[in-house]
Amino acid sequence: MRNKGFSLAEVAMALIILALISSSVLVVIDRCVSSVANSEKRMKAFEVARENMENLLASTSVKESIEYGRSEQYPDIGWQTVVETFYEPVTARMWLRGVCTAEYNDPNGEQQTVELTSWLTDLTKDQLLQIVKQDEEVDVSAELLDTVEDAAEYAGVDFETIEEWLQNGMLTTEDGSFIKPNLDLYKRSNGNPSEEDKKLQVTSEADLKERKKSGEAGSSDEQAWQDEIDPKTGLTYGELQEMDFSEIWDLLQEQRR
Repeated sequence: MRNKGFSLAEVAMALIILALISSSVLVVIDRCVSSVANSEKRMKAFEVARENMENLLASTSVKESIEYGRSEQYPDIGWQTVVETFYEPVTARMWLRGVCTAEYNDPNGEQQTVELTSWLTDLTKDQLLQIVKQDEEVDVSAELLDTVEDAAEYAGVDFETIEEWLQNGMLTTEDGSFIKPNLDLYKRSNGNPSEEDKKLQVTSEADLKERKKSGEAGSSDEQAWQDEIDPKTGLTYGELQEMDFSEIWDLLQEQRR
């Protein structure tokens, strides 16, 4: 008896079925590989965010800030650490929280984010007001004088006296501007401050800003601080001290809109 072979139609149908099965298997394999690659990147991003959060929690002090960059260990992962205040209405308290995020692109090219959040500490109203005050841009232009003529007029002396003070160690900024607190020091001492007093001079514009912010220069007493106007709300700090947490928070949120 003669054996019959497969017809062309049967062979073609078998090949089509085999192709469908093979393509399905390849799709499953591709998805598994993509899932593994995405899981690996996500674990790396989580590691970066967790490390940043651990560093934040280990800090001895924190303040409102935003920091960002790229991981040295995993250059394809970007990170951001935010310390921010927020109002918790249930307990009517103000808190500082840290938010650490890490971003990466998945195998499909879409950006994915891993985020870790931790409440750091609750704030008293005085601490909140201090944060508001520290957030302001300190303007020290009124404490600087551009020319020797302006310095002489401010100190009530002639040009030669200013030159003598400079030779006697009076400091100016890097660009040659005269600093009023230093002029005051030399004026009080008739141009001959002690060596200890000379060390107390403002050394730069940045130093002047820091002293003014910390209350070491200008008006530093409590009453003067209370009378200062907060540019964000238009109220004095004394008025803000009399307000509740929720009222201050609402004012700050209104200014951010």
